[in-house]
Amino acid sequence: MQVTLIGMVFIGLDRRSLGVIVNASVALLVTYVPAVLERDYEVPMDTGLTLWITLAVFLHAFGVVGIPGTEGSFYRDLWWWDHLTHALSSSVVAGVGYALVRGLEEHSTEIHFPPRFTVVFVLIFVAAFGVFWEVIEFGLSGLASILGGGSVLTQYGLDDTMLDLGFDLVGGLLVGLYGTAHLTDLSSHVAERLEARRENT
Repeated sequence: MQVTLIGMVFIGLDRRSLGVIVNASVALLVTYVPAVLERDYEVPMDTGLTLWITLAVFLHAFGVVGIPGTEGSFYRDLWWWDHLTHALSSSVVAGVGYALVRGLEEHSTEIHFPPRFTVVFVLIFVAAFGVFWEVIEFGLSGLASILGGGSVLTQYGLDDTMLDLGFDLVGGLLVGLYGTAHLTDLSSHVAERLEARRENT
């Protein structure tokens, strides 16, 4: 996927498309985050977690580029692509929120979060991030229209925004309900880091 993302950057250069260049470049940088977290911060990043993160950014960049040699993009031509990428990306954000809340619970014997609260927290965490992302999309689209250039992120209107937030919640709900299966090691690491900080203060 990293090699393909490098190819997407060159496609963007060939098309002189700032949106393709930026989205593919940022996605490529994000694919290195799991390795950096594991190497420099000893965060346990197994193959599944790494693939999860990489796939989310890869599909987003691929949706912007579309099929080389054509003018369209998957975001414009496939009605379900935006929903797929929002659900997958929001599930990564939800994973971060889940790991934080479970790590906090493991860290302190005085804190206990019932399973239902954990699900609600993850949904609120994802919804807040989703709203923040939509504001960024709206701001960049507005700025692009003022400056007369192409936008790095595209905002398709209020109906699209509401659908995006709905699919963000779908991704968050899946993690809230099934997060224990894949995020236990990450939650334990968060708890260990919190414990280490408390001992050092």
